Amino acid sequence: MSEPLTDGEPPAELRLTTAEWGLWQAFRNGSRHDLRTGDPALDDPGGDGPWGPRRTIRARVVALLLLHGPPPLLGRVASLSLAGAHISGRLDLSGGRVGVYVELTQCRFEEELLLTEARMGTVRLLDCRLPRLEAARAGTDGDLHLARCTVTEGIRLTDASIGTDLLLNEATVGSGGRTRAIAADGLTVGQDLQASLLMCDGEVSLRGAQIGGSLYLYGSVLRNHRGRYALHAPEMHVARFAHCATSGPGTAYVAQGVTPPGGVPSPPGHLPPGPDGRPADSPARGVKRFQCTGGLKLDDGRFGDSLVVDQARFTLRRGQEISLRRVQTPELCFTPERPEEGRVVLSGATVGNLVDSVDSWPVRDGLWMAGFSYDQLIPVGPFPLARRLAWLATATPEYSPGPYEQLATVLRNGGEDAEARRVLLAKQRRRRETLSPVGKVWGHLQDWTVAYGYRPGLAALWMAVLWLAGALFFAGRRPEPLEQDKYPHWNAAVYALDLLLPVIDLGHDRAWNPAGAGQWVAVGLVLAGWVLATTVAAGATRMLRRQ
Repeated sequence: MSEPLTDGEPPAELRLTTAEWGLWQAFRNGSRHDLRTGDPALDDPGGDGPWGPRRTIRARVVALLLLHGPPPLLGRVASLSLAGAHISGRLDLSGGRVGVYVELTQCRFEEELLLTEARMGTVRLLDCRLPRLEAARAGTDGDLHLARCTVTEGIRLTDASIGTDLLLNEATVGSGGRTRAIAADGLTVGQDLQASLLMCDGEVSLRGAQIGGSLYLYGSVLRNHRGRYALHAPEMHVARFAHCATSGPGTAYVAQGVTPPGGVPSPPGHLPPGPDGRPADSPARGVKRFQCTGGLKLDDGRFGDSLVVDQARFTLRRGQEISLRRVQTPELCFTPERPEEGRVVLSGATVGNLVDSVDSWPVRDGLWMAGFSYDQLIPVGPFPLARRLAWLATATPEYSPGPYEQLATVLRNGGEDAEARRVLLAKQRRRRETLSPVGKVWGHLQDWTVAYGYRPGLAALWMAVLWLAGALFFAGRRPEPLEQDKYPHWNAAVYALDLLLPVIDLGHDRAWNPAGAGQWVAVGLVLAGWVLATTVAAGATRMLRRQ
């Protein structure tokens, strides 16, 4: 790198134009050089009209100022602040060190911007249009802003390091025929990654990204019609929140300027209808949903405070997924619109609070959650236990005990013992479907008599019914005694009870000799007693094992 210009004058061979000379002086003065006309239509970087030589700055001049710029005027701090310029040629700062503040507003780049392995302070591109941004392994000490920019052929931030915030709010990013529109694997952001109202056509890849603050995707629209995933971010670590949620009244985001001291507040959850009666997602109220056309993959992600997928709209093809495998977070809020196709995968995920809605989960075989663990359920709106059991059935097209036991444990820990027993009963009924015919018969018998031990009162009810029936039957049909000179006083109720109880001997069942129909009734009572005792013992064993 050559030494910076010490005399403050540009090299004579540059032959600066009027626009470039103005930029040179503004750089030394630390002021903005504004080439805009004041007409919004003419100043739009995406417009069709030519800007001409009066608004054209050569990329070579910009690079010279940033890499080897002249010293500032006395009492001033040099900076490059440019508005409304057409930057001709390729601006290449690869490998360079930029020590001044950079802000480009409503500028039009003729060719791609190259920042590969560059080291910079704060760089702000606001409402600019450029073909492509190459910034792999680049580093900034401050922010990198791309708010409201249009980048038609994609952004590369692979292994880049952003000192504070990365802003992509209201940006429009294309892929230029590539698979990925934003390639940011290994990205490190010191504070927040704000990408609210982002419009992206192509995959957003954040594999292994490290975000020191929060990730905000309020109202963003991600589309990938060529690949499998619209957002591909496995192994991403976010220190605080990650929000894929609705943007609207009460949802703050920063499109330009400095991040507020308190950070960006959390979304209000479900936005109610406004005073005008319009629904929450009405464009007239400025409410925009997070939309994802293509899969979302956050496998092995870590989220320090919460992962929120609220009122989002997913358009999935068959085989595409909302994949949250092995995610870890204290709170998962999963309340999107129910996807019509594709799968929701929570296998191996570990969360504290599960905030969900009955209308957000797939209703067919589109839910996988083997090994999914959670500590507490916080439903948004009514979520009756019958629907929760249907939720488990959807997740286990083939019987698996884990999801049932997990739900029962959470309900029991919350003091809902009756609901926990209903869940475990449903588990046994699902298990019965996998047994042999003999096992199914035995299972039905346990179900009808004592509900697999989860309704022990049924055993007492059956015992009472059989006891009453036996007592009434033998009340008028006293059997002959086995020993004519030695037998107890006849009592039909005690005799029927002695037949029913398989272990306790009251001294009556062996003193009398029933015959004919009485003999068959006696045998039936003995068998019924043993069946009831066996099923009660099996249920008690399950309960003790569970405790």
